[in-house]
Amino acid sequence: MIEMLKQPWPWYIAGALIGLIVPALLLLGNKHFGISANLRHACAACFPANINFFKYNWKKEMWNLFFVAGIFLGAIIAAKLLANPNPVIVNAKLAAELVGYGITDNTNLLPKELFTVQSLFTLRGLVMLVGGGFLVGFGSRYAGGCTSGHAIMGLSDLQWPSLVATVMFMAGGFIMANFILPFILSL
Repeated sequence: MIEMLKQPWPWYIAGALIGLIVPALLLLGNKHFGISANLRHACAACFPANINFFKYNWKKEMWNLFFVAGIFLGAIIAAKLLANPNPVIVNAKLAAELVGYGITDNTNLLPKELFTVQSLFTLRGLVMLVGGGFLVGFGSRYAGGCTSGHAIMGLSDLQWPSLVATVMFMAGGFIMANFILPFILSL
């Protein structure tokens, strides 16, 4: 059983399990799936201020904070107990392209050249980690939700804004991966 959990699951099994979250949440308590709203809940809980945006009953959304805590705990368990010991297999063409950008560690999910404390003190690291983090947070707030909320919950509810947001997420990802990221990696 543990060996099966250590292997990557096919998309049709993992996708179906993620998809079953939507009806389960709706049936169990008329709850909506999404992650980005938790920042608002945490801020409302931890920093009570006289700001209208944070004046609401955040305790009613406590289940969502536990959901995110479960994701975090699950990630720790997966990384420590269920990690696949084999190196990550990267396409040879991609590995050669990454070497051109100075990324030689192609066996880990997070290359050391990009995701270390030392990389924060480089222009490339600052742009990718701090700038990227800011843009993801700003974008999810501006779009009225994150990719999981729109693409999983919103599309299954047949919400037009979620379709527009999901198409824009995909277009933005394509532009980022093919045009902007190569520029940033060459810094």
